[in-house]
Amino acid sequence: MVRIIAHLDMDAFFAAIEERDTPALRAIPLVVGADPLGGRGRGVVSTSNYLARAYGIHSATPISMAWRLSEAARRAGKPAVAFVSVDMPKYARVSDEIMRIVRRFIPVVEQASIDETYGDLSFTESYGAAELLSRELKAAIYADTRITASVGIGPNKLIAKIASGISKPDGLRVVSEEKAESFLAPLPLRAIPGIGPKTEMLLSQQGLTCVEDMKSLTLSQLDDLLGKRGVDLYEKIRGRDTAPLEEDAEIKSIGEQHTFEVDTLDSQRLLSELELLGKGVMDRLQQEGFRSFRTVVLTVRFADFKTTSRTHTMAEPAGDTATLRREALKLLMPFLDRRENPHRQLIRLLGVRVEKLV
Repeated sequence: MVRIIAHLDMDAFFAAIEERDTPALRAIPLVVGADPLGGRGRGVVSTSNYLARAYGIHSATPISMAWRLSEAARRAGKPAVAFVSVDMPKYARVSDEIMRIVRRFIPVVEQASIDETYGDLSFTESYGAAELLSRELKAAIYADTRITASVGIGPNKLIAKIASGISKPDGLRVVSEEKAESFLAPLPLRAIPGIGPKTEMLLSQQGLTCVEDMKSLTLSQLDDLLGKRGVDLYEKIRGRDTAPLEEDAEIKSIGEQHTFEVDTLDSQRLLSELELLGKGVMDRLQQEGFRSFRTVVLTVRFADFKTTSRTHTMAEPAGDTATLRREALKLLMPFLDRRENPHRQLIRLLGVRVEKLV
């Protein structure tokens, strides 16, 4: 039986929900993320709608930069950006609603994140039938939630994901197995998962700018250049991917983090935030149906953006807030003195994560 995989990705998900729920936000540039505080904000953009993206504002853009780009657009006579705070509980409820719709159409799915999922459409037995079903699914999601999705269909997860990205917004792209290589050939190198800025720069130094160029390298050359990643990329640029759908993809960790509005070494401020982060982690742990954890991870980002994580794994699982607070505090304390912070740098971000979940 031919293998047919779909990748469904909601379009500007957080922003789309806010536009749906607040008519005044429609048809204007919109950013969901941290408070910009008039250009002094410390966090990042979670999601921007397509009008804001036209200003150069994308996910993970520093919120201060997003504000400056908005102001530049306003001075040029264009609409200013509307900034909205993240409402994760609301987005999670909509995500659950969408996943219930998806499962009505597709028996085997892997939810990859809050706004994207893979589905095995092999049961349709043809790309034509898979396309028809996907169009029905898109229509059902929009009818129930008033939010659009883009779908990519291909012989594997790799091709399906790239195809859905190219189709945005509100699109659908079908790439059969025979056309997978030609589909990838003209794409920029960054279109291939696993090729980030550093790898792209390394490859560009070899005169390679698109996927077709990269195919000129032999397996041995890619291995010498990139090691094990090179061997993996040798397969990907040829459209080959054997990654299975993980129907019950395991959640491996749950974490929360906070960027301070002002860098700080105030112990009371840090301990207060540590308490809030721990409570948030425990709330999410219970929501996801876990009883306990064994590993606690503390992440600290200093004012110079240097980021350090420290981890402790307990001998026995624990499932109470007091234990998490105690373990996180033990990991934090060295950052308040010269053990982990010899130059007394101010702290920009604090994060708490639990792993080895039961």
